[in-house]
Amino acid sequence: MNTIGRKFRVSIFGESHGQLIGVVMDGVPAGLDISEQDFQEDIRRRKSGARGTTPRIEEDEPQIVSGVFEGHTTGAPLTVVFRNGNTHSEDYGLFAAMPRPGHADLTAAIKWDDCQDPRGSGHFSGRLTLPVVAAGVVAKKVLADATMLDGLPFTGVEARIVELGGVRNNSQDDPMPQEWKDAIDNAIKEGDSLGAIIECTVPEIEPGYGEPFWDSVESQISHAIFSIPGVRGIEFGDGFDASRMKGSEHNDPIGPYGRPMKNGAGGINGGITNGGPLIFRVAFKPTSSIRRPQQTFNFETGEMGELEVPGRHDVCFALRAPVVVEAMTAIALADLVLMK
Repeated sequence: MNTIGRKFRVSIFGESHGQLIGVVMDGVPAGLDISEQDFQEDIRRRKSGARGTTPRIEEDEPQIVSGVFEGHTTGAPLTVVFRNGNTHSEDYGLFAAMPRPGHADLTAAIKWDDCQDPRGSGHFSGRLTLPVVAAGVVAKKVLADATMLDGLPFTGVEARIVELGGVRNNSQDDPMPQEWKDAIDNAIKEGDSLGAIIECTVPEIEPGYGEPFWDSVESQISHAIFSIPGVRGIEFGDGFDASRMKGSEHNDPIGPYGRPMKNGAGGINGGITNGGPLIFRVAFKPTSSIRRPQQTFNFETGEMGELEVPGRHDVCFALRAPVVVEAMTAIALADLVLMK
């Protein structure tokens, strides 16, 4: 339900407008150096405030409440919490009668018999990705400590937006091209939203990780990635393009030291890392909460009605999601490394 992993087990809790949100990590090896300062950089990358993101600004100060003593992990469950402060719960009162199209308002009410916390979208809010990012920081430390890479220092997990609003960006040097800025501005003017594609890479990863059949690298990463609100698809390596290729085009020749000479497989064969860079792409849908009028059923009047969603919402949540994708990837890989 709210827990993922076997050896590295991550549980998130809380609601968007509740007192706090947080994460409990079990299976963290003892002796890892960690402090609250270690979380700041990845938390900053997820923060709102940039054009196209929600105007809701929170302190997002991490508080370690268990599992750390004198600057190192103890081996006991590690818990990190974040206080909520900047909440406008009144913005969400309308959605009980008129559920938002594309959102979880109605499905949550059905599943939990109207007992769910609807404020700020409750447990379904993108705010719950903040404790995921915190878990990702710890997972990256687990990966580095496990000497996962060919005797080299852990080079990390890297994610970036490669397409926004249907516009590709092939430049590594310009993370926000003018076409994207224009698309964001137009969506804001129209009261609409945008989707995006994020590419994630683990540049250096040792071969042999993955536990086929059910715990293949792709299935574990996909399980974690699809837990991010708004994800609609994932593809590894050549992805769906592989279906339009011949085997001679898609197959990766095996070169010296057993490493692939190209990377159509995205670094995975048979569910096991093959020594090439791990590469995949994630499709994010447009944000469901938009100001543009939409048709939805009004359960109070018993008729269809027009809904203009009030409140503070991201025009494109994917702008803040690369670090979330990195975190989910690190969580899945840390679990696989500790299982090996």
